[in-house]
Amino acid sequence: MTSHDKRTQDSELLLKGAVCALIGAIILLAPYLARSPDVRELMAQVYLAGWFALVLGGALLVRYGIRRWGGRHRP
Repeated sequence: MTSHDKRTQDSELLLKGAVCALIGAIILLAPYLARSPDVRELMAQVYLAGWFALVLGGALLVRYGIRRWGGRHRP
């Protein structure tokens, strides 16, 4: 694997992690910030999906950090 391919995979992992975490945070915060009662009710019903997206995004970001940190400290 070339270093360009590895950098591309790392940047994709970072993007996927950030997007998943952002989606999860939006879903979890939406019931508190929405003005419409219908939107509040809908978002309150999908809180499990919000937690899943937030945890998945966090895991991808941790994986990205491990790859970056591990790549720097190898001899």
